[in-house]
Amino acid sequence: MGKDTEIAAQDSNPAPGFKLVGFTNFVRNNPKSDRFRVKRFHHLDFWCSDATNTARRFSWGLGMPIVAKSDLSTGNDTHASYLLRSGNLCFLFSAPYSPSIASTGATTATIPTFDHSASRAFSASHGLGVRAIAIEVEDAEVAFNTSVAHGAKPSSPPVVLDGRVVLSEVHLYGDVVLRYVSYKNPNPNPDSNPDSWFLPGFEPMDEISSFPLDFGIRRLDHAVGNVPELAPAISYVKGFTGFHEFAEFTADDVGTSESGLNSMVLASNDEMVLLPLNEPVFGTKRKSQIQTYLEHNEGAGVQHLALASEDIFRTLREMRRRSGVGGFEFMPSPPPTYYRNLKNRAGDVLTDEQIKECEELGILVDRDDQGTLLQIFTKPVGDRPTIFIEIIQRVGCMLKDEEGKTYQKGGCGGFGKGNFSELFKSIEEYEKTLEAKRITEPVAA
Repeated sequence: MGKDTEIAAQDSNPAPGFKLVGFTNFVRNNPKSDRFRVKRFHHLDFWCSDATNTARRFSWGLGMPIVAKSDLSTGNDTHASYLLRSGNLCFLFSAPYSPSIASTGATTATIPTFDHSASRAFSASHGLGVRAIAIEVEDAEVAFNTSVAHGAKPSSPPVVLDGRVVLSEVHLYGDVVLRYVSYKNPNPNPDSNPDSWFLPGFEPMDEISSFPLDFGIRRLDHAVGNVPELAPAISYVKGFTGFHEFAEFTADDVGTSESGLNSMVLASNDEMVLLPLNEPVFGTKRKSQIQTYLEHNEGAGVQHLALASEDIFRTLREMRRRSGVGGFEFMPSPPPTYYRNLKNRAGDVLTDEQIKECEELGILVDRDDQGTLLQIFTKPVGDRPTIFIEIIQRVGCMLKDEEGKTYQKGGCGGFGKGNFSELFKSIEEYEKTLEAKRITEPVAA
């Protein structure tokens, strides 16, 4: 499947003159060049082999209640799907039932693009991973047609669900698709039936099945992809979306003496839909973590998801309580010297008590010319050293829109450039633990 659906990022030529200039020389510019109206991240669809237990693990570990379902109990004998929600963040976990039990005639699938064989091949090739990054657009049919007209490889043409929701998909990178969702009569109330605000066919979970949880996570800030080559991938995605270059980093900016990467961030007009892309660099002492990902994932895919919290201290206290009992484990914390220097770097934004709590919880802090970023990374969430979670909180960059409402500028505080070396060191040490007992072939004399 991976080779069959590897996107045009591997087939298209790089944009003429494409060259990374590095963080210092990069000049911010927002041409507001989106080719269609983009509203926000809508949801992330994970394909897995067991949706029930995977959904429960993420619910427990992230404080995201399971709010809706589509499975055998709702009349769906094609796939089991469970929806988790915290604030505006929605995770969907989907797994196939046996095709032998599928109803004859009309499909019962609530996700019309779900495919038995594709789902099984995805899990076999990638393990646990994100199949679809879904964004809400003004018109999913227009978004699809415009994307394809500008070079996107189609995955699923527009489908109208229950006469009120339109869903379409194009290939993004590897076996990951960009899913467009639009509503003919939007219902912004997330407390109503999920059939109306999410997708038709989803039913609310019983209160007893959805234990009360809320760690303060509120939305998806950015979804990061790893690709073999950055230039063609950027050319492809930028070409069909119209997204603009928001930030970039080279190995000189963010690498260590042992490994590194190159990265570019693409953004929508309002810079609230952020899609960073990474490529490996070669010739370093150790293999790039991006190359390790590509090998274990069998190609390009979603590397990590940055989840924005309204109170990262509360989020981390709750997540760490569950680290050893079904939740998520975190990368090793930086050395004490990192936090001794933190007061000089961020003492005007964080109190002494907050700096102390950053050290206790292992939170990293960075800033750019606009704001401050607090962040921390989990270890890979599945068996393979592939996808992981980042928890962040952005501080500063508060603006007012045309209606006088206060909002925070997208990407405020950057992406942790000053912390990348610490993160890389943690990943390098983590990877060394995976390599410690691997049996190597004897070298011939």
